[in-house]
Amino acid sequence: MLPPPAKEFEVELTRWGPHSTQPTPSRADAQAYCRFLATGHYENFPVVSLLLPRQLHQHFYNVYAYCRWSDDLGDETGDPTRALELLGWWRGELDACYAGQTRHPVFIALAETIREFEIPRQPLVDLISAFEQDQTIREYDTFPQLLDYCRRSADPVGRLVLALCRRATPGNFAWSDSICSGLQLANFWQDVARDADIGRIYLPREDRERFGYTREHYDRRETNHQFVELLRFEVERARQMLAPWSGPYQPELAQFPFRVQVDLELFARGGERILDRIAAIGYRVWEQRPTVNRWDAASLLARCLGHALVRPWRARG
Repeated sequence: MLPPPAKEFEVELTRWGPHSTQPTPSRADAQAYCRFLATGHYENFPVVSLLLPRQLHQHFYNVYAYCRWSDDLGDETGDPTRALELLGWWRGELDACYAGQTRHPVFIALAETIREFEIPRQPLVDLISAFEQDQTIREYDTFPQLLDYCRRSADPVGRLVLALCRRATPGNFAWSDSICSGLQLANFWQDVARDADIGRIYLPREDRERFGYTREHYDRRETNHQFVELLRFEVERARQMLAPWSGPYQPELAQFPFRVQVDLELFARGGERILDRIAAIGYRVWEQRPTVNRWDAASLLARCLGHALVRPWRARG
């Protein structure tokens, strides 16, 4: 399912935006609101699987709701100037949350998560920074520039998950950042056409020029030999970022509870499967959006369960 259409988000913005007249919700109502946002959207995988320990469910809902609102403030308002103003307001609400003052249901729920897991402010600020950048930068010249965007739009999510699992260490950040950036790139190559619809180009200009794919080709949404080779190159580059997960055993996951191991690997394998689907349609993403279907999700789940069962034996070996 796609994110809520602009009209639906405008309703939420009227209710809970900077000019809201709603009474401050209770913590229980705020948690229910975050749970509704998280369970009402289906992307490549559900936000919370049945395998995730129950005591973490609400905290994942709270973090997701923050990310969802941040994203929608940037993408669903239809006006970059207004989006920047609203993202500035959202940043102020985040500052107030860390100062112990909350009014918006997302921050009322999130405040408890921040306290319990000692979540630093920086990854939450980085997400806002990425959505602010979306309002002013519509195209990237180089791959390092794109990776810097991923550092703020994708990597913070992995770091937040590590915080919720109480495994936020520099060593874990290294592989988590690589996986999250790889997943972000996989989504970019999956959504070349959708991004073009909203005026964003994530295929770096230097790469397009390297393969001879001109701006005129792009504007015509032309699938030619140059485009196929360009996307093949980008897909393989994303695979390299997901490379720590290319084998059947990921020792980094041995430190996590069994069910968390399955969930973490499942997201990474989902990125690999998106890349597989792009290759399977001959990289013709202008004509068809490759997706991860329910059969894919079921087979990946079985695979990840098997890995989690074997991992302790491999670790001892």
